[in-house]
Amino acid sequence: MIKVKKALAAGLPGKVVRDVVNRVRYGADAPQSDELIWIRPRDVTDWYIAAPSNGAPLFRRRHSGLVARGDWDLSRKPFGSQIKLDSIRDHFERGVPWQNTNLFDWMLKRIDEEGRIDGCRTREDLIARYDQLDRIYDEARRTGTLRPHGAVNRTRREQGGILVHIARDGTPLRDGGGMHRFAIAYILGLEKIPAQLGVIHAEAVKSGVLHELRKAHARQ
Repeated sequence: MIKVKKALAAGLPGKVVRDVVNRVRYGADAPQSDELIWIRPRDVTDWYIAAPSNGAPLFRRRHSGLVARGDWDLSRKPFGSQIKLDSIRDHFERGVPWQNTNLFDWMLKRIDEEGRIDGCRTREDLIARYDQLDRIYDEARRTGTLRPHGAVNRTRREQGGILVHIARDGTPLRDGGGMHRFAIAYILGLEKIPAQLGVIHAEAVKSGVLHELRKAHARQ
């Protein structure tokens, strides 16, 4: 029953239908929901900004693999200061303890207000989560990459990974999801990292950009 609820919450029935429709429309190389793709963190320069009134819908993980036309991919803002990225930099680059970062206080406040965030319900849960991030950072620094989220957590494909939408020219646009892992990769300057395919522009599909995004290793 728990697995069924999780599948419904992740929009699995709609994703399965979308995969079938995509395959009919675009052939064997069609984008798949929750698909694992590989991106260069430093290629990400913008956030996707949802603005439904201007033709930029609010996309969620359940929209993964959706092929969308229009100018939604032009709704963006520069990838600059952000509380998670700034606090992660404070911790890993400046040695600030997690408990002294703005992010830790912000997360505690969210837990007080909402009861749960990122799977954490208590201060102890939060400490354990950031201990795990320390381990992810150490491994990424040692190996030069991140392991796919799906392989580590045994999720469907890359469900729950670093979420990115793909603009018409193949540019990855950050959206919510996987910010901690992305920030670690960005700080370390990793060459390529795994990500979950979000929404992809129809022109990007037509140009065959997925062929490159599916490659785990950078071209030498």
